[in-house]
Amino acid sequence: MDILAILQLFGGVGLFLFGMSLMGSSLEKLAGGSLQQILEALTTSKKKGVGEVKGWALGTGVTAIIQSSAATTIMLIGFVNAGIMKLGQAIPVVLGANVGSTATAQILRLGDIGSGNLVLQLLKPSSFAPMLAGVGAFIILFSKKKRMKDIAGILVGLGVLFYGMTMMEQVFAPLKESPTFQQIFLSFENPLLGILAGLAITAIIQSSSASVGILQALSATGAVTFATAIPIIIGQNLGKCMTILLGAIGANKNAKRVSLSYLLFNIFGALFFFILIYGLQYTIGLPFMSHIVNRGDIANLHLGFNLITSLILLPFSDRLADLTGRIIGKETEDETEKEFMKLDDRLLQTPVIALEQCRILMEKMIRCIEENFNTSTNLIIQYDENAFALLDKNESFVDRCETVLTSYIIRIDRSVLSEDAKFMISEILNSISDLERIGDYCINVAYIARDMKQDNINFSDSGIIEMETMIKAAGEALFNLFTSFQDRDRFKAIRVEPLAETIEQMKSIMKEHHIQRLQEGLCDAKSGAAFFDLSNCFERISAHAGNVSLHVIKRMEANRSFDEMHGHTQDISGEEYIKIFEEYERKYLTPVKHSADMVS
Repeated sequence: MDILAILQLFGGVGLFLFGMSLMGSSLEKLAGGSLQQILEALTTSKKKGVGEVKGWALGTGVTAIIQSSAATTIMLIGFVNAGIMKLGQAIPVVLGANVGSTATAQILRLGDIGSGNLVLQLLKPSSFAPMLAGVGAFIILFSKKKRMKDIAGILVGLGVLFYGMTMMEQVFAPLKESPTFQQIFLSFENPLLGILAGLAITAIIQSSSASVGILQALSATGAVTFATAIPIIIGQNLGKCMTILLGAIGANKNAKRVSLSYLLFNIFGALFFFILIYGLQYTIGLPFMSHIVNRGDIANLHLGFNLITSLILLPFSDRLADLTGRIIGKETEDETEKEFMKLDDRLLQTPVIALEQCRILMEKMIRCIEENFNTSTNLIIQYDENAFALLDKNESFVDRCETVLTSYIIRIDRSVLSEDAKFMISEILNSISDLERIGDYCINVAYIARDMKQDNINFSDSGIIEMETMIKAAGEALFNLFTSFQDRDRFKAIRVEPLAETIEQMKSIMKEHHIQRLQEGLCDAKSGAAFFDLSNCFERISAHAGNVSLHVIKRMEANRSFDEMHGHTQDISGEEYIKIFEEYERKYLTPVKHSADMVS
């Protein structure tokens, strides 16, 4: 085997891996978010055992599609880490994922088809590989439809995969007559050496499907027997755990338990088959061990290992979960920290779910802002120093949300998302900073209330009426905004900006009134400064709420031509905006205008 043959071998392995990756990613794009939504929607059943069987079947199906049990399990680690799935739901999927990973080997067994006639010859991978790649390339070049390009990616991926397989077979073909090669493979009949070889190769290339494919290519030399193939396949199933263990680094304990369950599955399978096969071999003897294997035999051995192991362990999923808990321990992270851990990097492989986690965190950010608004405005009326602990905790959470959400959401792949999901990304990304500023002004209100308490500052009766009216107006603006975001309520969304405009006019009138009260000696400079600061805070809160409402409206209208950065609600709602403004003018502006009359 010269240097050119070695380079050709590496090229074949590279094409095989690339083809498998391209085929899997194209299948995922073609399915959009459906694969992830299936896993996300996985729930236990009221009937005992049904939930486990559903999870097992889903794990098998999804992995057969994306051609990687490692990818499925890493997704599960991300889901459990983010709290989307419970550990008990994930473990049956892990068991099924191991079975689904054998699909590639079953496809590659087509290489064993004979060449007795033209039809059979065309069914051989070496024959239809160029046809698949050619048709796929033709579609990619001349089709503009995204769905057709995804289908083409599947065809090209499958064609490249078979090209790689054929190239490896061509490299291995001359070795058929090599005594040295025969001797090397005879050494792998030692179970321990065979297991170590399979483990090492799979750990290096990080794909059991690829390493089994290499073994299938080697089987074409006629040097691979059952005695050689069995320990190598056992080792390959152990070696594929390396990717999963690396994928669990940095995850919480529950997610690490998912990766441990994957490892325990393959360790159990290895021990079970090792003891069973070699126990029989060294006692009664197994004559077939010296028989030559072909691609189909290897595919069946690979399938049998994973299928039998999963069927044995499936009824004991709960006990497997308990065992992982005893080994690793159970989750005890701080609740606040858990919220941020739900934006797991592993979920970026599933954009639909990653975006949903962003939306959920955004809603929690909103609830904290709403709580801080209510708490801080209550301090103006009834001061309580103990409230600052809650205010500071919420403000810290809101500040971190801005940083974490912004850095995470820009990494979500938009190419597989629906139009509404793309609008949601824009809505969240453009709203975060405004929401954070609303949170800042809520904290400012609390500190102004503290200064008023310490300096014994009080407002005049008319000033109290005006401030209470402004607080109610700002509170309604936030309520409309938050309801529109959470419930996608267009009616609430279009009411925010006209109310913000009303509050801006209220601020001007209140300023004039307070200057008049200062001149009449009804209040002093300190109360005036506090009054101006508070009115400015509530005006800015409503203004930022108005900004966010425009992003919400753009998403609900699905109108890309609407410029929410420079446009206004009136551009979309027209006369409806004027009617809403007049309503708020009567409700809030009129009482402020006549506050002095109300006191007298």
